[in-house]
Amino acid sequence: MKVLGIGNAIVDVICRVEENFITKNKLTKGTMKLIFDEIEFKNILSGLRIEKTISGGSVANSIVGLSQLNNKVGFIGKVSDDNFGDKYEEGLKKENVKFLYSKQKEKLPTGTCLILITPDSERTMCTFLGIAGKISEKDVNGELINKSELTFLEGYLWDEGEPKKAFEKAINYSNKVAMSLSDLFCVERHKKNFCKLVKEKLDLTFANESEIMSLIDAKSFKEVINFAKEIKKHIIVTRGDKGAISIIGDKITETEAKKDLKIRDLTGAGDLFAAGYLHGFINNLSSEKCLEEGTRLSSRVIQQIGARF
Repeated sequence: MKVLGIGNAIVDVICRVEENFITKNKLTKGTMKLIFDEIEFKNILSGLRIEKTISGGSVANSIVGLSQLNNKVGFIGKVSDDNFGDKYEEGLKKENVKFLYSKQKEKLPTGTCLILITPDSERTMCTFLGIAGKISEKDVNGELINKSELTFLEGYLWDEGEPKKAFEKAINYSNKVAMSLSDLFCVERHKKNFCKLVKEKLDLTFANESEIMSLIDAKSFKEVINFAKEIKKHIIVTRGDKGAISIIGDKITETEAKKDLKIRDLTGAGDLFAAGYLHGFINNLSSEKCLEEGTRLSSRVIQQIGARF
């Protein structure tokens, strides 16, 4: 297997809202809020018109993208044996992704992410992790991880105790490890741990500009470049309309953002960028080609609704 993804198995529920909905519900636009109370989550969802329901989760989106580029891939994520859990598994199988988890009846339901799209196409997420947030080291098969060329993890896994143990076990069994920093608030919650991971454990780190600058408390992007050179790691940063950059030791490669796009929904832009870049990386393409493929996929996905093609 080329890539094995481990992450939160979440069913994405996509809705369009006006700006005042974000303010009224005390949400921060463009970020992800974790909701631990199922009633609170249902209250936010009530009255909204659902546009689309998709088997999602950040790493799962990337893994599906890799599968669509004809790579042999798998995914481990915890779902319950319920309606959404069935749909989740079916969704991955349709995309030729090996779902390497045996679901059971759980006290908590399958995780759900409410994706709120405002008129400017920005997405704000409210996530009720459900059973997804309870993935443990018992759910992670070390032998399967070791048979994969690369393991792809998401920073979101650090948000609760048990998933963190699964994360650490995965790293210990991996041949190579890539990770997405996931979200600005996620970085701020786990800054010390993430910094240690980037410096000592990860082979590739994916981040957007605000996430990586927060990670190292940078005041300018030049500090990010100096940091990457200093630790001699492979860091890939998306920079919105400024394009994307790959830093591997002293080698810096940049690509421009595509122009004149009809942006409909930014959901999955980072996930599909990672899919494109990893496709290049595992198939031994140059840094330039990796960035081009990442940019191609992310540019394509933001011109449609949802994070899947």
